[in-house]
Amino acid sequence: MHQHPWQRSSYCGQGESCLHVAASNSTVSLTESSDPTGAILRTTPAAWAALVRTLKENRAHG
Repeated sequence: MHQHPWQRSSYCGQGESCLHVAASNSTVSLTESSDPTGAILRTTPAAWAALVRTLKENRAHG
């Protein structure tokens, strides 16, 4: 599996907890910079898109 380089969230401020995302054609990977275990969550691009869409819709209505 070829993984693209990690990209830091544009919503990340100056703090220690930043979400990092890397994507390939078949996988989206997420990790948090402050996680000492280096845990990586992997999902499909379709599931990631559904999550982002839901978050944007809830933000618009909230």
